[in-house]
Amino acid sequence: MLAVFEKSISNPPEELSLPSLGLENSMNREEILQTFRSSSTEVTVYNLTNGNFMALSHDDTSYSHPRSIVVLDDVFCIFIGTLVNTSDLRRHYGLPRQATEAIVVVEAYKVLRDRAPYPIDQVIKDLQGNFAFVLFDANSGTLFISRDRNGSVELHWGLAGDGSLVFSNHSNIIKEACSKSYGPFPPGCIFRNGSGLLSFDHPLNKVRAITHKDDDFENICGVSFQVDLYTRIPSIPRSGSASNWADQESPPPHDHHDHDDQIELDFIS
Repeated sequence: MLAVFEKSISNPPEELSLPSLGLENSMNREEILQTFRSSSTEVTVYNLTNGNFMALSHDDTSYSHPRSIVVLDDVFCIFIGTLVNTSDLRRHYGLPRQATEAIVVVEAYKVLRDRAPYPIDQVIKDLQGNFAFVLFDANSGTLFISRDRNGSVELHWGLAGDGSLVFSNHSNIIKEACSKSYGPFPPGCIFRNGSGLLSFDHPLNKVRAITHKDDDFENICGVSFQVDLYTRIPSIPRSGSASNWADQESPPPHDHHDHDDQIELDFIS
């Protein structure tokens, strides 16, 4: 799986660009897609606007982690893995028996988009199983990514040479594409452009960026993210009717220019 979105759409975390010798050695979007095509014999590619794309390789499909890609009402979704409660979710969303996991995820996203109030963490928490998915709503420009709480399905993200945000379950592809400016997508988390990272098990706790330094403690050689169980996000008290909950489903958008609101960094060697 491979998905690449320009910086203006994806609004990537600034911390991904911290590793030294990162972006200057990274590929652009065209080079990344060419590399992915050359590494697989059968690839499905959806070319989106402005050079953005989503692609899925059908080589070596795993029985335990099957892969699928679906497009419904201009919502594109790549899903890897399985859900153990697919039947329950089909009934919940009024879907036919043949609806796949990818279709279930698209419907869950549409509920968040169209039928508020629904807390984002509660909707994704209902997905039980081993999974990772990348979803893009072409009409609204919304990018939506999540990975199961156990990290059972491999998923990485990083920055391309032009600042685009790259997602892939192929570690070798993302290493080539992003040089040092990449890391594992944190398990149990959701990323939505405009809202940033959120833990669906601990939605009121910060997701902290952790930088890893080289042996000389001089250069940042990698960045990862994890939930800080000791630091809570300031929240607006719920008041009045349930309609107020729609505005509280996720923390306020991350303002890259407000240093007081930036994700705090830990440095480890």
